[in-house]
Amino acid sequence: MQCFHCNEPADGYPPITLELDGKVRQFCCEGCKAVCQTIRAEGLADFYQHRTAAAVRPQSLAPSEVQRLRELDHELVQASFVSDNPDGTREAQLLIGGITCAACIWLLENHMAQQPGVRQFIVNHTTQRARLCWLPDEIRLSDLLIAIHELGYTARPYQADEAEQALKAEQRSTLIRLALAGAGTFQSMMLAFPLYFELVSELSAEFVTFFRWFSLLVATPVVFYSARPFFTNALRDLRTRHLTMDVPVAIAIGLAYGASAWVTVSGGEEVYFESVCMFTFFLLLGRFIETRARYRAGLTGAALGGFRSNVAARIQGDSTELVAAHSLQAGDRIRIRPGETLPADGVIRSGHSTLDEAVLTGEYLPETRTIGDQVYAGSVNGENPLDVEVNSAGEKTRLSGILRILDRVQAEKPPIASMADRIAGKFVARVLILAPLVWIGWTLAGAENAFDITLSVLVVTCPCALSLATPTAITTATVKLRRIGFLPTRGHTLETLNEIDTIVFDKTGTLTNGKLELQGTRTFGVLDQTRCLRLAAGLEQHSEHPIARVFHEFPTEHVSDVTNHLGGGLTGQWQGQRLSIGHRDFVRERTHAPEPDISPGTGMEIWLATDQHWLACFFLDDQPRADASATIRTLQAQGIRTILLSGDRSEHVQQIAQAVGIDRAIGRASPEDKLAIIRQLADEGHNVMMVGDGLNDLPSMAGARVSVAMGSAADLTQLQADAVLLGGQLAPLADALQTSRATRRVIRQNMGWALGYNLLALPLAAAGMVAPWLAAIGMSISSLVVVLNALRIGGRPGNTGNPGRVGTPVIT
Repeated sequence: MQCFHCNEPADGYPPITLELDGKVRQFCCEGCKAVCQTIRAEGLADFYQHRTAAAVRPQSLAPSEVQRLRELDHELVQASFVSDNPDGTREAQLLIGGITCAACIWLLENHMAQQPGVRQFIVNHTTQRARLCWLPDEIRLSDLLIAIHELGYTARPYQADEAEQALKAEQRSTLIRLALAGAGTFQSMMLAFPLYFELVSELSAEFVTFFRWFSLLVATPVVFYSARPFFTNALRDLRTRHLTMDVPVAIAIGLAYGASAWVTVSGGEEVYFESVCMFTFFLLLGRFIETRARYRAGLTGAALGGFRSNVAARIQGDSTELVAAHSLQAGDRIRIRPGETLPADGVIRSGHSTLDEAVLTGEYLPETRTIGDQVYAGSVNGENPLDVEVNSAGEKTRLSGILRILDRVQAEKPPIASMADRIAGKFVARVLILAPLVWIGWTLAGAENAFDITLSVLVVTCPCALSLATPTAITTATVKLRRIGFLPTRGHTLETLNEIDTIVFDKTGTLTNGKLELQGTRTFGVLDQTRCLRLAAGLEQHSEHPIARVFHEFPTEHVSDVTNHLGGGLTGQWQGQRLSIGHRDFVRERTHAPEPDISPGTGMEIWLATDQHWLACFFLDDQPRADASATIRTLQAQGIRTILLSGDRSEHVQQIAQAVGIDRAIGRASPEDKLAIIRQLADEGHNVMMVGDGLNDLPSMAGARVSVAMGSAADLTQLQADAVLLGGQLAPLADALQTSRATRRVIRQNMGWALGYNLLALPLAAAGMVAPWLAAIGMSISSLVVVLNALRIGGRPGNTGNPGRVGTPVIT
């Protein structure tokens, strides 16, 4: 008697039983019985119908194990794998153990959804990583982990190195299966081809029998080891009534091997061991290439996770001590030596160097960073040591946020991929109906090779190419977009991009740099421009106002008794004179000299004067990004309409629009006005992309077909956007639209090839014109064609208005 829950022997006495649906079920232990009762009490009894492998036997948690889980509630421990979300929830990345099939994931997700305080729990079957969002005020993390353990599974904090080791083990297993199938293919072909093409004649029956027995010996490990995943997945699909390509694959391999083994033992005309081995080898090869493309893309986050440093050199007085990176706190100072990776986000307090920020922005050229500049975890320090004051560590860094976004994108399946799965499922169902009809027809016609023809139909029409056509293209395109600094955050983003015909830009921080810069200086004869700038810098060094920071980069003249007048400007003493800087009205009130008459300039005017003389007028403005004009021209060349929509004064909005070549500019627009304009464009039939960076852009971004946030945007803005521009450039927008269109073309090509191949190959196979071994080759070539075609998308991005940018891959 086997345990109803875990299928282990249930021979204890007295027997542990439970009546379920009128039947008495027996269990191996009280733990399995308790788990079964829990599953049924939560309305999840379908788990037992859908599972394709035995469940893990639950084990009672020892007090020491419970204590270990309780330790995960500590704030310092959670800093390494838990992050806070703007909506008040917390998010943890977990590695789940004990998952044996898709039904386990279904059970876990539904079980956790019923726990108090849980807002989301998603498990990725490929990586067995889980994303848990919960309200810490309602339930502790350890209670949720115990709930997972109570079902017989395990859960622990996700660590990139552990996941990478598991990934390598899986790839190693796949390679072994592939190598075994390849060796079996070569050996069986050596025996079969001479007979197929009559290269060897006058062989005795004993030799033919020997060849068959040897081929059986070669094919058996191929079928039972290399092809085992196909049988496992097919059994799962049949139980869940969701047909995939694994069903006809498993049927074809099983029938060919079974019939060949029967002929070998009892005698007969034909064996198909070489077709079995070849079919298995080419199938595994196609899947290996496709999975390698996905894994190299780093969509699991393991590759990006490898850029995180686990230790940091924290400064203690005149020395440093090594500490865990996740234990860093805001305000700590750390020392980054040349060649080291930053373990946390922070601000440089000492030193200057170049930083390679490619992992964050996609830009391969190092950026110069000096005192006061913000730096991010994952960046690699160049030639000089830096002292950095930490402001974010652990799961609160920008790199960790990118990893969470990647996990979310991977968990979502784009609509076009779901459509391809549905087509493949319907195709499989029809092939399973057609194959026996072909066998019956040829058998009634008296054909001796009816089984051969049926086998060829099953093999040649396997919808491998159809199943691979879409996901491989989407995976490759997503990798390319991330590499150039355009990070999709939703599964539908890539598919929707190719529909965009209008892009609406915010101004400040989006089309412009988002900071004031000195554009010009007008002096009035008393002092020269250099001396005036030194005086202005001497005053403004006592202020942290955004206007003051414009002058911080200039040499200073000593000014004493500086006073900051909020909302007006600053005053101080210089060589016995009162010195004032600020807006025109503020300075006018503090000088006796007649006001100079000058023509108005662009941007903001900041005036400098003593109590006796007007000294200078500084013109400050927020300048367009360096690549804004080139990007706008490239977008317009692609047929994209561009609109500037801003809440700033209309004249400045028009100036920026003219400077970068925007088609239409609208100023003085409130958040409500922006949303109304976006909706009006949609009502006119336009598919709109909104690009912004501020919280005030959220309503209009929500109303757009696709929303894109700048990398410098607030966390909430990035969280709500469909994509994020990681770097400070706009050029990836044009690259993204081109990539999206190229992806659509490749998907159409792949789908056309896959459907055309199957429609052409099916009648040929049904007519008996394709041998089983040739069917295996044709099916495999069809799969490889769509995979290699999809990989073309990953080429280097075009020079969309920025010749200096090179699409050097960040992750390999």
